[in-house]
Amino acid sequence: MAVVAAFATAAVVSSCATATKEDRSVHSSGMSTGAVAAHDADDIQFAQLMIPHHQQAIEIAAIVPGRSTNPTVIALAEKIAAEQQPEISTMKAMLVQWDVKLESHESGHAGMAMQGMVDDATMVKLDNLRGADFDTLWLQSMISHHQGAIAMAKTEIADGTSPDLIALAKNIVTAQQAEIDQMKQMLGA
Repeated sequence: MAVVAAFATAAVVSSCATATKEDRSVHSSGMSTGAVAAHDADDIQFAQLMIPHHQQAIEIAAIVPGRSTNPTVIALAEKIAAEQQPEISTMKAMLVQWDVKLESHESGHAGMAMQGMVDDATMVKLDNLRGADFDTLWLQSMISHHQGAIAMAKTEIADGTSPDLIALAKNIVTAQQAEIDQMKQMLGA
């Protein structure tokens, strides 16, 4: 029985690797939990890239309380972290359900094709600034970061298959655009 299960798993994995987008839209496993939710390679890539993208946003948000005295900036940073951590958990759960390895992205996420990531030089500047100068650079950096996330989410909406991940991507677009608008107002004030 184990040999049959191993062969079936190998066949599914092999067919998924060479299938066209249309053929890849639904994967299933013989797991006792039932069929795996519909997904494709675009869904997997989006989740694998958005997880570290969100993790960086949380890292950037975490430095705000020690560097900013602006209660609005502090509250926004807390809100961003509170919104993005559950999204990370959801995407990790989806990858586990799809039996996809969670990628490990070390050293500032170098080399990954993600828009809006804050570079190391800017992170060093943020670490060294305080007060209004910090707030300005933090807001500019987070606007760019959010714009990158929105671009990634729009690609998922257009190309993905997973209804759950597409719904999450739509929420990312809506929430982060509202935060961009708020941050632009804060910069203009």
